[in-house]
Amino acid sequence: MFVALPGRQRRRLRWATPLLVALMCAAYLWIALLPDDAAWRGALLRWGTLSGSVTEWRAALRDERLLTLLSALFMHAGPLHLLGNVLFLLIFGLPSERAIGPWRQLLLFLGGGALANLAAALLMGSPARAIIGASGGVSALIGAYLALYPGARLGIVLPLGLWLEFIKAPAALLIGLWALLQLVFTFVGPSFGAVAWWAHLAGFSVGLAYALAVRPGLARRARGL
Repeated sequence: MFVALPGRQRRRLRWATPLLVALMCAAYLWIALLPDDAAWRGALLRWGTLSGSVTEWRAALRDERLLTLLSALFMHAGPLHLLGNVLFLLIFGLPSERAIGPWRQLLLFLGGGALANLAAALLMGSPARAIIGASGGVSALIGAYLALYPGARLGIVLPLGLWLEFIKAPAALLIGLWALLQLVFTFVGPSFGAVAWWAHLAGFSVGLAYALAVRPGLARRARGL
């Protein structure tokens, strides 16, 4: 008979992901409680990342525009926009935080999200458009999840006529299809550019590269070396 004994290693508190969710929800409530549509749009333009040329963003090094690369991560246009980002943040953020720790998780979300917003601002093509939402940071966590758990499986629900079938599929396959769709939608995507697909791709690339870089160190630490 084999008996599973609990390990002596103390589990770390995962606070970064819940904190990010709380900040996103608080920012949305603040926006939603503004007195009128003009104030709502003004807040999104003020705290969102505005698209522009390389020359404009070079000038931003001398003003507070750089701060919007971070603040835009917590601004959302509506409840469905917020709900989608929160859902994906919880699905991929909690496992990645367990592997890399809360401080690295926070750094990855903010740093990856800021770089994703900058990439979208430079590559969108349309000037003075507000880029908002946590998608860039969440995409960084999706990339990290793929590198940290390449053999993981994710549960999905498939509608089969009148029935719903729950199956598990390889995470690498699902995330790979998702990344491919982001690439396709970047050039022929729905909403005619209303979605910052470049932010998804850039964030995903940053998260994947970061997790691949730290994974050997995490493995050595897990072995106690």
